[in-house]
Amino acid sequence: MAESSPPPMNQRPPGFDAELIEQFRANRGRLDSGPFAGRTLLLLTTTGAKTGRSLTKPLAFSRDGERYVVIASKAGMPTNPAWYHNLVANPRVTVEVGPERFEAQASVAEGAERERLYAQQAAALPVFAEYQRRTTRQIPVVVLERR
Repeated sequence: MAESSPPPMNQRPPGFDAELIEQFRANRGRLDSGPFAGRTLLLLTTTGAKTGRSLTKPLAFSRDGERYVVIASKAGMPTNPAWYHNLVANPRVTVEVGPERFEAQASVAEGAERERLYAQQAAALPVFAEYQRRTTRQIPVVVLERR
């Protein structure tokens, strides 16, 4: 039986991300239960722009050659997610994909590259096209390159 869709961002219970992160790390990147079962996510750890503390978020991603691409959609809400503000202030991040963990440099894609990368991820995960329709802001696309 297929799992249900993930709950909307504003309806996620406390600890939702923490449970995903724990399952990801315990199963070497595999998610076997919950709304993301069978999906491939990465963990992005940023340094807080104001607090200096580490913050880890599970995110959908796509690949562009050797680069990883994440989208700061916040499910189409009117503001960018905190992790995006963090990596703009501190672009050195940590990425976990499957059993691998590595340091990366984050950069925000612009212009035609941003459009191409957004369309690529939206083609693979159509919900991202819906997220862009829900908001008037241009949703940022972030490129993660291994350091």
